Amino acid sequence: MKINILCIGNIKEKYYSQACAEYLKRLSKFHNVDVIELEEEKLPKNANMADIAKVKVKESVKLEKYMKGYNIVLDINGQNFTSTEFANKLEKITQNNFIVNFIIGGSYGLSEDIKNKADMLLSFSKFTFPHQLMRVILLEQIYRATTINNNITYHK
Repeated sequence: MKINILCIGNIKEKYYSQACAEYLKRLSKFHNVDVIELEEEKLPKNANMADIAKVKVKESVKLEKYMKGYNIVLDINGQNFTSTEFANKLEKITQNNFIVNFIIGGSYGLSEDIKNKADMLLSFSKFTFPHQLMRVILLEQIYRATTINNNITYHK
């Protein structure tokens, strides 16, 4: 299976980068995983809602180029799963799809267009997380799901 993590923006803190690198290393034994970082659009200093909407559209155009396969958008209003339920869902998705894209928006979120094009909206919590931390959480949960599906002791 090919997994792409499509992200608007990059990781700035070393500790987040190190955590992501660790989970990517662990996942590489099972899947081909790529993190695709797309540049975050800049807003004017006194941005209004129209400016934010324009940024979302520009970022959506960048994301759409990579949305081939099964697309899972991380969204606060998406489906919630336990780790075991997520593992089962991922297993079912990969039976019919070779490429799975997980999409993490930028600071201002994702356009409704991207959400509407998604095959699934996924929520890890009603909390809002920093986008950099969310990438670590996502990679850890993909790794956890992989260990569950391969009967490897990790999940408790």
